[in-house]
Parts: sequence; structure tokens; C-alpha cells
Amino acid sequence: MPHQILNWMDIFEDFNETVLLGNGASISVNRSFRYGSLKDHAIDNGLLTRNVQRLFAYFETDDFELILRLVWQANKVNSALAIMDEQTRLAYEHVRDCLIAAVRSIHPEHFEVEPQFPHIASFLSRFHTVLSLNYDLTLYWVIMYANRQFNGHTFKDCMVHGRFDSDWFRFRESLNAWDRRITLVFYPHGSLVLARNVLEEELKLGSREGVDLLRSILAYWKTGNVVPLFVSEGTSHQKVAAIQNSHYLNTVYREVIPNIGTNLTIFGWGLGEHDIHILRRIRESRVTRIAVSVLGNNQAYCNRVSQMISDNIRREIEVVFFNCESEGCWNRPHA
Repeated sequence: MPHQILNWMDIFEDFNETVLLGNGASISVNRSFRYGSLKDHAIDNGLLTRNVQRLFAYFETDDFELILRLVWQANKVNSALAIMDEQTRLAYEHVRDCLIAAVRSIHPEHFEVEPQFPHIASFLSRFHTVLSLNYDLTLYWVIMYANRQFNGHTFKDCMVHGRFDSDWFRFRESLNAWDRRITLVFYPHGSLVLARNVLEEELKLGSREGVDLLRSILAYWKTGNVVPLFVSEGTSHQKVAAIQNSHYLNTVYREVIPNIGTNLTIFGWGLGEHDIHILRRIRESRVTRIAVSVLGNNQAYCNRVSQMISDNIRREIEVVFFNCESEGCWNRPHA
């Protein structure tokens, strides 16, 4: 029997606790995000040397962040011990410059996506929690835009002076007259705005200059003082290992996801095997209803998602599907 695919406005009143964003959300904002793999994009565009490709093969990963961090740390150790190792330094510089070039070639400019911010902010503001599996700057730009409206609603990322506050739950409390309603925002796989220094301290690189934020972040990377904190690719097992290596990511994974409430909206997430750890972590929550976005009338996708949710959450879950292009949904205006 075919699954019924509803419009967002038919169900939105029943789904207001947590929304989980996948790459489809970014693609709907700008088609430049429609790429299969950051590493493959770099290879296809001649950005990776054979030596660096051998590093990816040796460590059995496609994760740019991991490879960059490994050669960055090796280069820092060599410098501290006055060990002359030109190969390691060149490898680090090449991986870094390649990542910068890849991100710059894929990521849209602020002005290209800014007209969609009001619609996205309106959609997100109805939720108590936003989880984004995307590492691009779209969501960060949107919450900066939304918080400048001073309309009684505030988005908070639980960062204080650029550092994550482990007592994240306290940010749900309203402390001022202008944040009567609050939405907390988390990045379970990291973000371009997050980085770590040589002491493994994690920080947010975001500034008030939203328009120039991408260039500012890439300039930070270029200094060699920090490396980005995001998990871009790899198997589910590899992603969990990377998550456990970060205080911020691990806190979101262990504490935030199990506390997402009783209803969950999924927008633009394909529920692929490489992200199955997220679905299994949702099993630890109190979720009883899940709304999943669908492009067109893709019944095969509906069948696969229903089965994956059943197999991995392992309890009775009500699953409804909605048209990702319907009125009021994500970047679609409300009539």
C-alpha cells in the first residue's frame, strides 16, 4: 500500500520539538552542495597529489578533517622537537590548501543565499532544538540573521565567548525580555565555524561579520594555528570514532540527541548507512513520532526509511511523510 505524502502545513502543529537537517536541506538552498564526496571532488578537480591520496588510503578514511589533523599534529611535533621533515610539512600544507580550495569552490557566497534566510528562520523558530548534520555555513548565517530581528525568539548554540558550555541545558531558560522563546542549535558532525587548536581546545571561529565569515574561516585555517572540527565523510564506525575524539561532538551525541523530546522532524536527511549511528542514538530518546521529508512521490524512499526506522529504533514509532517542497517548509514561503 502506498505511503501517504502530506503537505507540511497539514502536520506542522504536531511536530515542534526537534528538527534534524541533512544535506538535502543545504542542496535546496544552493545546488553547489550537490556533490557526492569532498575528497572525490578534490580528486576530480586535480587538487590532491598522489602522496596525499596515499594518506587517505593508509588510514582507510575519506575524512578530510582527520587527515588534516594527523599531518598537522605531526608537523607541530616535528617543529617543537626541531626535527627537519620537509615531507610532513609539505603534506600538511597541501592537505590544508586542498581543503580550503575544495570548500571555496563548493560553498556559495552569503549574498547568493541570503534571500532565503527569512523563510528558513521562520521554519526553524517553531522547534525547541535544531540538529544539523551539515558542516556548511547556511544554518549559522540563518541564526545570525534571525537573532538580529529581536522578535522575541532567540537561537542559541550554547557557546560562551567562543567555547562550548557543557551545561548546555541551562540555555533553554529565558534570561531576558527579548528571548521569550528559545531554540537550541547543535552540530552533531561539526561545522566550518568550529575548530580546534594544537592543545585540542575547541572553539568557534564565527564572528559578527556574517558576510565575510567564509573568507575569515579559511584565513584562520591558513595560519596553521587551528584545524577545522567537522566529520565530513567515512563509514558510520569511522564517524563515531571521530565524534568520540571531540568533547563538543561527543556531548551532543551522548547527551543532546537522547533529549530531543517525543516528536522529531527530519528534513533532507537520506538516512544512509554511513549515518546509522545517529538513528541508533535516537533510539535512546523518547521519540514516538517522526515526520520525514520526501522529494516528489518517492515511494521506494518511503519504504526504505520506514524499514530503517523500525529496524534501528526497535519500538513502535509513528512515521509520517511530507512533501519537502510544500508551503511553509524549510525555505518555502508561507502563503
